[in-house]
Amino acid sequence: MFGIINYEVFLISGILLNLIPGTDTMYIIGRSISQGKKAGIYSVLGIISGSIVHTLLVAFGLSIILTKSLILFNVIKIIGALYLIYLGIRMFSDKTNLEADTSVKHHLKAGKIYMQGILTSLTNPKVALFFIAFLPQFVDVQSSGPVSFILLGVTFTLTGLLWCLFVVYFSSYSTKKMRGNQKVANILNKITGIVFIGMGLKLIQTKAPQ
Repeated sequence: MFGIINYEVFLISGILLNLIPGTDTMYIIGRSISQGKKAGIYSVLGIISGSIVHTLLVAFGLSIILTKSLILFNVIKIIGALYLIYLGIRMFSDKTNLEADTSVKHHLKAGKIYMQGILTSLTNPKVALFFIAFLPQFVDVQSSGPVSFILLGVTFTLTGLLWCLFVVYFSSYSTKKMRGNQKVANILNKITGIVFIGMGLKLIQTKAPQ
C-alpha cells in the first residue's frame, strides 16, 4: 500500500528504536527533570516537529544533500553542537527556582522552549542521516513516492511522541519534590547543563558518511 513494504516490521523496529536513548531523549529528560512537566512537553512538541521536517526533507529528496556535501554536513553539525553547548552553559549558570509545573514562565516561555526543541532536532545531522538510512528500507523503489516516506515518517514520529510523553511524565513526577527545594533545583539545573554540554561535544565527534 502506497509503496510501503513490511509495515509491521517497520512499526516494531520503530518502537524499539524509539526506546533507545539518544540525543533527543536525553534533551527531553534534562528539561523535564530540571524544569518540570510543562517544559518537558513543549520540548517534546519541538522535537516531534523537527522529526516531521526531517521526514518531509527525506520524502522530497533534500536530506540526501547532507550525504553528498561534507561542508554542509560539518556546518550543520557545528551549529547544532554549539547550540547544545550554549543551552548547557545557560542552564548551568541559571540559579532561579525552576518549578515549571506551576508556571513554565518561571524560567522560559513555552514558545521559546518549543523552538529550542525544533532547533535541537534540525541541527542534529545524525537525525537526518537516520531517516535517510532507515525509511528507504521499507519502501518499494518501483512504486514509491513522497507519500510512502511521509506515512512511514509520521508513524515513527507518533510512536516516538507517545514514548517521549511517557518519559516526560515519569521524569518530571519522580523529581517534582526535589525541584521544590531551591538548592536541589539549582543542582538539577547544573547537571542538566553538563548533560547538554556533553551532548554538544559528542555531536562534534560525529563523522560524515563515507
